[in-house]
Amino acid sequence: MPIQNIHNRLIDKRPIRDLATLIRENAESYGDSPCYVYKENKEVKEYSYKNMYENATKLGAALEKLNLLGKPIAVIGEADPAYMTTYYAVVNGNGIIIPLDKEITDDEIVNFLILSEAVAVVYTAGQNGRIATLADKLPGVEKFIPVSAEKETVEHERILPYTELLRIGEEFIASGESQYSKIEVDTEKCCAIIFTSGTTGTSKGVMLCQKNLCSNAASAANAIDFIGEGHRLVSVLPMNHTYEVTCCHLTAQFYGASVYLNDSLKYVLRNFQKFKPQLLVLVPLFVETMHKKIWAEIRAKGKEKLVRRMIKLSNALRKIGIDLRKKFFAQILNALGGELNGIVCGGAPLNPQLIKDFNDFGIDILEGYGITECSPLLAVNILGKERPRSVGPAVQSVTVRIDKEKPENETGEIVATGPNVMLGYYRNEEATAAVFTEDGWFRTGDIGYMDKDGYIYITGRKKNVIILSNGKNIFPEEIEEYLGKIEIIAESVIVGKPLPDSDEQVITALVYPDYEQLEGLSNDEIYEKISAEIESINRELPQYKQIRQIILRETEFEKTTSRKIKRYKL
Repeated sequence: MPIQNIHNRLIDKRPIRDLATLIRENAESYGDSPCYVYKENKEVKEYSYKNMYENATKLGAALEKLNLLGKPIAVIGEADPAYMTTYYAVVNGNGIIIPLDKEITDDEIVNFLILSEAVAVVYTAGQNGRIATLADKLPGVEKFIPVSAEKETVEHERILPYTELLRIGEEFIASGESQYSKIEVDTEKCCAIIFTSGTTGTSKGVMLCQKNLCSNAASAANAIDFIGEGHRLVSVLPMNHTYEVTCCHLTAQFYGASVYLNDSLKYVLRNFQKFKPQLLVLVPLFVETMHKKIWAEIRAKGKEKLVRRMIKLSNALRKIGIDLRKKFFAQILNALGGELNGIVCGGAPLNPQLIKDFNDFGIDILEGYGITECSPLLAVNILGKERPRSVGPAVQSVTVRIDKEKPENETGEIVATGPNVMLGYYRNEEATAAVFTEDGWFRTGDIGYMDKDGYIYITGRKKNVIILSNGKNIFPEEIEEYLGKIEIIAESVIVGKPLPDSDEQVITALVYPDYEQLEGLSNDEIYEKISAEIESINRELPQYKQIRQIILRETEFEKTTSRKIKRYKL
């Protein structure tokens, strides 16, 4: 039976009907407060809520003037205020925004632009010298719009600089002819096509509407307790991902918070220290990296025993109502800016031990769950009511149930319904029909169960299941969680592979060791150490789940830009 959401931090004072209303009201309410803080030519700059509204309106008016309004327009590149400004300008003119992954190949860019019938593409400085070179393959793209035109190295008659577009829009508004600001947004029309290669290698265009995005942004704002007016976030994930747009950018703008656009993964911790975020929206890999660096620094200073004693003392004091974590662990917290209260983490399973460790230091992690087709948030833990290994209950406006093949089964497929569920896959009726039940619920493809209070537990992905010769079904995620606890393993994936000189498929661990920790050891010595750790894990597992084969890698696994391992390439 489906269980309605039990989040109780209801925010009814400001429902979001459409994104046009959001940015207009934000300009009125927050004015010169920074919507974005970013670096340009090594100089830190601010982009206010007023800037956002005014520039989105100018951009929309320019699209109207050039007869591009209401049509598909792509955006690609690094984090930049112009990225979300373009997003708003397009969708608030009843057009379709197509956020593209900057890591995809030129051929994929061409294919996606042709398929979506894009009439223009906006691109940031990192894409200069690349996008416009594709012009001859894209006769349907009328305008190539570089945000930083002065750095564009390609000349083409269809190039129209972003700054010139703003000037055209400003003049059109001043003439009194523009009708852009009077457009009524159709909230149920497709406003975004998200091409998701995910980890399967098969790209589908997820069609979302403003109703999807706005309802889910309200659900996220309702569920996330670490954010308020004037608070700060650091944007780390790529801006083409719906998780980043909804749970970071739209949620921040719902509250009038400021988002620092991280300019480099290499300097992300330095940027945390500088911008002092109260909230981070991350995927597990970032949390795992932060966790490892914290403990590596503690061990390098010879303070591991002291810190562990302080954790025990701190936890004992908390039981009697005394919380001294901010004081006891100030040095650790200052490395992350000193004001970080919470992290929202989704995209893949997170080791519960990491949640406990961060909580011991004074940082709460709310593990959540979503999928692009659901805009994306479906569930998230409730602060103070978190349950280990659960992704929490369904968020406001979303209902979830478990569809079991047999009533006696403990688990089944997680299916969902709500205003956040996509319109369908672009030009792919067959794929769309396949992911909806007969009564119209969306099939997530994830397997799990719910407890009596509606907390959701994910046990694996249907498409990742390993079927052994004895008929047993193994969900690799379950075993990967054990491997994630081994400190000398940097990354791992569980697959089914035959043993050498055998057709028998066995559970195999593909392992990328943490070579920094294992520096100076030979490959044989590294294998022996990891083998010993895995043998210890095997003793905790039933025989049919035990790892029978270990294959070491010398390089990291290939990943998507949301830092998910591309399993289909293994």
